[in-house]
Amino acid sequence: MKDYFDEFFSSLISYDSKLLKTLSALLLKPGRITKDYINGKRVSYTNPFRFLLSLAIVYFLLVNYSGNFSDLDRYGVKTEEDFEEYLNLQPPSVSVTNDAAIDQKIDSIPYKSDYHRFLTEAKKKDSIILANPHANFMKLEEQDFAERIIHKISFFRTSILKDSIFNLKDALVKYEIAESIENQWTFNAAQGLVHLQRAPGSFVSTLISKLPFVVFFFLPLFAVFIWLVYIRKKYSYTDNLIFSFHNTSLLFILLIISYLIDYIFNVDSNGIFLMIFSVYLFLAMRKFYRQNVFKTIVKYVFLNTIFFILAVFSSVIFFAGNIFTY
Repeated sequence: MKDYFDEFFSSLISYDSKLLKTLSALLLKPGRITKDYINGKRVSYTNPFRFLLSLAIVYFLLVNYSGNFSDLDRYGVKTEEDFEEYLNLQPPSVSVTNDAAIDQKIDSIPYKSDYHRFLTEAKKKDSIILANPHANFMKLEEQDFAERIIHKISFFRTSILKDSIFNLKDALVKYEIAESIENQWTFNAAQGLVHLQRAPGSFVSTLISKLPFVVFFFLPLFAVFIWLVYIRKKYSYTDNLIFSFHNTSLLFILLIISYLIDYIFNVDSNGIFLMIFSVYLFLAMRKFYRQNVFKTIVKYVFLNTIFFILAVFSSVIFFAGNIFTY
């Protein structure tokens, strides 16, 4: 038992020492930690993959549990009738200016009419679908792929909301339709959209909880572009990936500090810390790859543009994927 506790505490102290050295190297010496790590000095630092994953989890946990996203669920709408009732509860006249004449003109605008017209059309469409679900679904099978997918999602959404369909098996039996991967995916998408409509806060919370793992699908792809930009350098793809891990870790450290400052002092410091990271990233690229200022600026702008494009693309894919699996 004594040997066990000795080993446990020695491992803990050793990790604390690595953590402190990693943090000091990241914060004070841009690019130095990656150079040391790929040169074989790995014992002194924490594993870059685990370190980044830990920081990402901590940051998104802070955002998730202090964001009160569950409050958004109160705005969830279970049916079109609920939304129509919400519109009917709105006050008919709201003073938005100090000019009575202008207020009167604003009040005269039939702001509800478009919503009611939309709901009426939606109800008609739903009634047509539910009048003969099997025949309507068979017509969808004759459409082009993209159009068919969109209409199938709409069909399954209507069946979930209006016809007491709880899973795909219910739809297969009740509507006598074939079981296929396409039908499974479109049903999952419709189910995800219904969940989003009914509980938007829970959807956002689930989305945020998965973000740490998305980072590790995104960074390896981004590292390919870093490797191509610096292909004449001696560094391998893995070396460039470790460089991106270390810099992203520093980004999460700054985001955590910024979030805590904002939460405690009720200020907005995100812009300041992102500016600090921008300067840090430039210095890290300059010192790690050892190129002149002009080349570093060009590659810095190019890689950040690629990063932004990949981030937008990954966000869209991730959001769509979360709809299918929610």
